[in-house]
Amino acid sequence: MPPSVPHVQERLPGGRHTVPLDVHLIAVRDGDRGPEVLLSRRAGAVYASGCWHLPSGHVDGAHEDVVSALVRETAEETGLVVAAEDVRAAVTVHHRAPGGSARVGFFFEVRRWSGAPRVLEPEKCDAMDWFPLDALPGPMVAFCRAGLDAYRSGGRIALHHCEPDDPIAYDPALDRLRVVPDRGRPSER
Repeated sequence: MPPSVPHVQERLPGGRHTVPLDVHLIAVRDGDRGPEVLLSRRAGAVYASGCWHLPSGHVDGAHEDVVSALVRETAEETGLVVAAEDVRAAVTVHHRAPGGSARVGFFFEVRRWSGAPRVLEPEKCDAMDWFPLDALPGPMVAFCRAGLDAYRSGGRIALHHCEPDDPIAYDPALDRLRVVPDRGRPSER
């Protein structure tokens, strides 16, 4: 696996910094063995080449919102056409990579779309397939796996802060996911 590609973080006046905003598609369908999720395998000169990941991308500039970015990235990477009104918030993950860079990932569930998924960016992805949510393939990008694990647990906010020597690929022995407890519905408080 090639070395990780550094992600750019800007420093603002006063020492504040910005972080990339990622969008992640959790496309779910009913399979023979229960719910299945669409994954793609990263390939080429990209971060985490050879690892499975959700179709994903970045928010492009200050004028694009996270739902619009998800709809756009989904079409660009998979050919699936998703209507914004079919996008559901799943979980938000604050991630710190082994190299120290940080990012925020918005994971969205989608259960309705048109078209059939296919690889549209072969320079970044060499495979795409459906996998049971309870039998995810390896190797998988640890950040992606953290988002899926938080989603499966019903979490809304999660932290995934890696240590400097952690691998990019998910390793259950180094699982650093922390789901932030939800305050519950008003009737549950």
